[in-house]
Amino acid sequence: MIIKKFLGKTEEEAVEAAKKELGNGIVIMNVRNVKKKGLAGFFGSKQVEVTVALEEEGDSLKTVRREETGNESGSGEKPEKNVGAQQNVSGMMSESSQNIEKKLDSLQTLLVSRFGQEEQTKSEQPQQESLPIQNPEEKNGKEDGDEGSREQEKFIRLLYNTMLENEVDEKYANQIIDDAEKNRKPNLPFDYILANVYQKMILKFGKAEGILPAKEGPRTLLFMGPTGVGKTTTIAKIASHYAVEEKKKVALLTADTYRIAAAEQLRTYANILEVPFRVIYTEEELKTAVTDFKDYDYIFIDTAGHSHQNEELLDKMRQLLDAAGEAGEYQTFLVLSATTKYRDLQRIASSYKELADYQLIFTKLDETATLGCLLNLRLYTDTPIAYVTCGQNVPDDIEQFNPQKTVKQLLSTGNRA
Repeated sequence: MIIKKFLGKTEEEAVEAAKKELGNGIVIMNVRNVKKKGLAGFFGSKQVEVTVALEEEGDSLKTVRREETGNESGSGEKPEKNVGAQQNVSGMMSESSQNIEKKLDSLQTLLVSRFGQEEQTKSEQPQQESLPIQNPEEKNGKEDGDEGSREQEKFIRLLYNTMLENEVDEKYANQIIDDAEKNRKPNLPFDYILANVYQKMILKFGKAEGILPAKEGPRTLLFMGPTGVGKTTTIAKIASHYAVEEKKKVALLTADTYRIAAAEQLRTYANILEVPFRVIYTEEELKTAVTDFKDYDYIFIDTAGHSHQNEELLDKMRQLLDAAGEAGEYQTFLVLSATTKYRDLQRIASSYKELADYQLIFTKLDETATLGCLLNLRLYTDTPIAYVTCGQNVPDDIEQFNPQKTVKQLLSTGNRA
């Protein structure tokens, strides 16, 4: 990784200088106003200092655009800078039914179109048996209601199959459809049924509390999870938001003493953000660090990634969490990859649930076309999802979890290759 600082009269001028030297693949890590040293700085105007990073070929982190949905490691495309800010999702559950239906227009059209195609295919097939002759009076009394009910059933079945195709577990898909069936009435339009299912799925996701400020002293934030899910990069993204945008006092600690590269990676981010960094080896060192940084707002701790079946390391994690609880207020986050098989996610989540209550963070959403595991694990653990990440760009490729956006993907037939 190449990390350099550039000066300019404006942020745009400094960024342009960085691009001329390093190319368009730079990632902006920090922006601040500075003064020139000496007398020139005393009398002169302020300058803008921009810190940028550029991934070199062969680095473990590869920058990708937020919009990409392919595998990062296999795309082969030239990385581009993503200048979009983090999406701050708030008040998602306060929308009216009318607004929800408007947002579902395109999705409803897609589903109805597919529904129509299936019906056309069936109608083109030759009929094997002739229809029975009905009494005209019986037909007039039942035809409209029966036909409408059958159309509704076919549409609901289409929604069900769409969820399964997006890898929603059959158990939870059945629960959602059963809830929708309870409110079904004759002659209801498709958009009403779709909006009903949509709302119920959003309610099942709920909303995470996220990171809360401490009532007294710093709040310690511990990030747990298996190896290779992106804990260190995720910490850097969240810490960048609080240090740069929220102007909070942040310290970075790592308890991952098994991988030298992990400690150096977090140290690099700490240098860029100009925040303290420390390696902790014991529970006592964690308590000392919390005391040393008592005037800070947040202390982020990166823990060692390991197999959920390693009892020794799980026990060490338990001791670390106990020490954090003794030192002050803390929260834990379980970081998982959206590309992991659901069965493995269940085992991982269960093993960490024995250690502490946590909120979920899902990474690598850009590396999968199906997001059913998010809903599955949310319902399996009864634990909310706080953040999702969709690339390696720091700090851009992270956002607070958006239930509406995810449910639309789970009900969409057009998001898979």
